[in-house]
Amino acid sequence: MASRRPGSWIAAAAAALVAAAVVLPLVGPVRVDLARAWAGVSPDHEILFHARLPRVLLALLAGGTLAAAGALFQALLRDALATPYTLGVSSGASLGAVLAMSLGWEQILGFPAVWAAAFVGAATVLALVVAIASEGRRMSSFTLLLAGVTINSICLALILLLQYLAGFAQSIAIVRWLMGGIEAVSYGVLAAVACAVLPAVAFVCWRAREWNLLAVGEEWAAARGVDTSRALLAGYLAGSFVTGSITALTGPIGFVGLIVPHALRLKVGADHRLLIPCSFLAGAPFLALCDTLARTVAAPTEIPVGVITAMLGGPFFIWLLRSRRRSLWL
Repeated sequence: MASRRPGSWIAAAAAALVAAAVVLPLVGPVRVDLARAWAGVSPDHEILFHARLPRVLLALLAGGTLAAAGALFQALLRDALATPYTLGVSSGASLGAVLAMSLGWEQILGFPAVWAAAFVGAATVLALVVAIASEGRRMSSFTLLLAGVTINSICLALILLLQYLAGFAQSIAIVRWLMGGIEAVSYGVLAAVACAVLPAVAFVCWRAREWNLLAVGEEWAAARGVDTSRALLAGYLAGSFVTGSITALTGPIGFVGLIVPHALRLKVGADHRLLIPCSFLAGAPFLALCDTLARTVAAPTEIPVGVITAMLGGPFFIWLLRSRRRSLWL
């Protein structure tokens, strides 16, 4: 159990988010004069408001969303190792993006082809997994997991095939996208993505009591009045929608949805009414900090942020596996 009051954890995580939004845009290989940037003097204004700030804001939105989705999927699947990508939506988005790059598409309906194709791929996988996992009006976390893992494997095989058939330049672009990365985007794109994912994250927080019951077991939740099939479907749709929306923009950024919820669970406890909001608020500065390291540690060369999160998440994943194995022997 958490020893501090719930409000203090949320306040601390929110303070970290605000601090990241204020400080990290000022960090970079080129020094920015804040007064000159506010006055509109070039190049400080362009560097701060058109290159760094949108990138930091996207990293904050992506990190918070992926962390909250990770906490949700760990509850729905009752699996400590579940991530936002476990059920295949990320692989569907990746397949769509790789297909667009392989065919040389530039735009789809006025949108950048990679973004649009990735979102279509995520939506397609979402529909397939729901159709496979649904048996009449029944759905269980077990069938959901099996369907997601199966579709995930198929998508990964198709991605490898497309990469094998692609030309050299296309292959490099595919590898770069699959590593996951944060790029500066327009404020209009940021606003559109935020308007799409933030209501879904709020919905996930609002239904946290049901996730608490499902995390114990479907029979336990059903005995306490929860329609488990509808709750699983609602949780999967919400989590997959926000994951697909972010992945379409950034590529698959791993381990954020694994590291942040588990680190917080050790401190704030397993109550998802507190864990999910804290995961969102803490995951945002975590990914923004990782992206700041990615663009500064080897400047002027940028490291894909997915590499940074994997380097941090890999050791954590191994520690978690060893901890689970020790608990089985006790």
